[in-house]
Parts: sequence; C-alpha cells; structure tokens
Amino acid sequence: MSTTDSHQWRSTTVVAVRRNGIVSIGADGQVSLGPTILKATARKVRKICEDSVIVGFAGATADAMTLLQRLEEKIRSHRGALERAAIDVAKDWRTDKYLRNLEAMIIAADRTTTLLITGSGDVISPDDHIVAIGSGGPYALSAGRALLNETDLQAESIVQKSLAIAADICVYTNHELTIETLS
Repeated sequence: MSTTDSHQWRSTTVVAVRRNGIVSIGADGQVSLGPTILKATARKVRKICEDSVIVGFAGATADAMTLLQRLEEKIRSHRGALERAAIDVAKDWRTDKYLRNLEAMIIAADRTTTLLITGSGDVISPDDHIVAIGSGGPYALSAGRALLNETDLQAESIVQKSLAIAADICVYTNHELTIETLS
C-alpha cells in the first residue's frame, strides 16, 4: 500500500429520492482522511440556479465544487435544461485534460429529473426514483428502496431514514445530515 493509499480521503453518503412530485437529496457531514475524522459538519448538498436544482456530491471537495460550478454554468446556458447540461458536463469531464483527473460524483435533481453524473461519462436517470453515491451509498440505497416500496413515507423522510441507517453501518458516514427538497 502506498502512502497515498493509506491516507485516502473517504467521506460521504448522498441519497436522492423522488416521490409524489417531490424530490429530496441528503448527505451526511463526515469527511475522513484514513481513520481520522477531519470534519463532522461538511455541507455536501446545496441548491443552485435560483434554488431550482438540488445537487449532492461525493469525492474530493475541490473537485466537486469545480464540477458543480461547471454544471450550474451549463444549466444556465441551456436555459434550465438539466439533462442537456449534465450531458455537456459529462462530455467535458471525460474529454478535458484537466477535468478528466477530477475525482467526484454528482447527483442533480430538478422538479422533474434526477441524474447521476460520473467522471466516466455516465449520465444516469434511475428507474426506481432513488439513487445513492459515496462510501455509504449502497447501504442508503438498500434502505431507501425498502422504505420507498414498503411504506408511504414522503421523499424527505425516506432520505433521512436511509442516511441514518447508512450512518449506523458505514464508518465513513455520520448522523450530521443536510437535506434539501424541491416540490
């Protein structure tokens, strides 16, 4: 194991749920470097474009901020068309020599669309109205799917409960949550 690997940044569980015309995205607040918690209250979810789009990110914070800024610029240039903007960001991310090295993933949602945007050029709209990323993403996704299919909970409650379950399992996820909602 190299020195870089032994000090790998680990952080984040981000989950998005859409139900009954409402979308919520939430994330925990923990940022870790190896076995050390560096910050417990990081804000990994925010609204952009005059609060018309919610974004959540996992990965290197500076890289994610660069991509979020690029996404917001593309949304504005495409007059609010999230899907078209996301495709442009993914294309730039994959082909631009500088952007190609950024290590982050983004979930973006507006009133009608939820997308996962990755550095490998993927722009994915989930079939089942739920998507999760980060170290605790698989736990939150599993919990969220169960809650979505087996309860009448609203999107925000499913996000909150999914993140709480992930935080109980994943050592890189905590209970300091940020949740944003669009209805």
